[in-house]
Order: sequence, then structure tokens, then C-alpha cells
Amino acid sequence: MMDIHQILKQLPHRFPFLLVDRVLELEKGVRIKALKNVTINEPFFTGHFPHRPVMPGVLMLEAMAQVAALLAFDTLGTTPDDKTVYYFAGIDGARFKRPVEPGDQLVMDVALDRMKSGIFKFKAVARVDAHIACEAELMCTMRTLP
Repeated sequence: MMDIHQILKQLPHRFPFLLVDRVLELEKGVRIKALKNVTINEPFFTGHFPHRPVMPGVLMLEAMAQVAALLAFDTLGTTPDDKTVYYFAGIDGARFKRPVEPGDQLVMDVALDRMKSGIFKFKAVARVDAHIACEAELMCTMRTLP
């Protein structure tokens, strides 16, 4: 539904911090499903951990937040510009259920729970195959830079 070229137009993140490769499904104002192909070439694997590479949990949360941003921008019908920044406002109930390793495909389902006063709240789940790797409630907000 959205390839890497379209994602690059929406998100300001770039290598090595862009953590979304493709959007598989998008239901405006409701939900989004996207994926991240996890490869041994990820720069964080050199130190996390050299003997057993595992994707850091905070980067799974960041990947889900980037997917949430794509849903937020689509919901609002906007494309962010250089003066718009999308920030984390909070993370609740984060749970890590299984390690994510090189060769895994992280599939993220994010649903918009509510949008009020510029604060978005999402329910997010990341899976590898059918197994939950990470889940959390994410709060995000957009700010215009001066």
C-alpha cells in the first residue's frame, strides 16, 4: 500500500534510523500494518550483542512509533514539512515477549485509540510470524518548530 519511496516522503528519518520498509495495509483514521525487515547489516547488531544479535526493545518501540506517525499523517491528510516534528509523548504498558533477530520480519499493527488536543494515542503490537514480540500503548504529538 505504501512503498519505501512514499514512506521517505512522509517520515524525516533516514539510515540508520528509518525503521519501516513497507506499509501493507492502511485504514484511514483507524489502523495501519507495516513491516521492517531485520537484517544482520543493522548497525546496532555490532554491539547488541556481538555473540547473539538481538534487536533492542527501544528500537521496536521506535519502529512502531514511526508506523504510528504514518497513520497520524494519513488521518490528518497532511505531509510533514521541515518545520514539523513528531515526538513521543509517552509509552505505557510496554512488554517484550520474544527476541527479534537477524532474518526476522517485524510486522507492526498500530491502531488509533484516540486523538485529542494534538495528542495521539495508539495501541501497537509487533509480531514475528504469528508470535508477539512487543506491545505497547504509544502517545505521540506533532509540534511546529519556531
